[in-house]
Amino acid sequence: MTTPSEGGSPERRPQQRKQVLLRLDPLVYEALARWAGDELRSANAQIEFLLRRALKETGRLPGDTGPLPRRGRPPKEQPSREQPPKDA
Repeated sequence: MTTPSEGGSPERRPQQRKQVLLRLDPLVYEALARWAGDELRSANAQIEFLLRRALKETGRLPGDTGPLPRRGRPPKEQPSREQPPKDA
């Protein structure tokens, strides 16, 4: 692996999710948790969703930011809407 001081670009490693401690007013947290529940998200996912939206709206979201991780159960497979072939 090269370092920036060697003139090369460093290899990109998969980044782990950052953990941060966030202190909130209890009433703000309760309102956030209710809102998150209404949208079937955890409070943590709701905070990240809101931060990403604010960054995007202000033009500060880095272009190489990955999508929000999908959490929970995978979506159910949708039945095919194709019509079965008709026998002639």
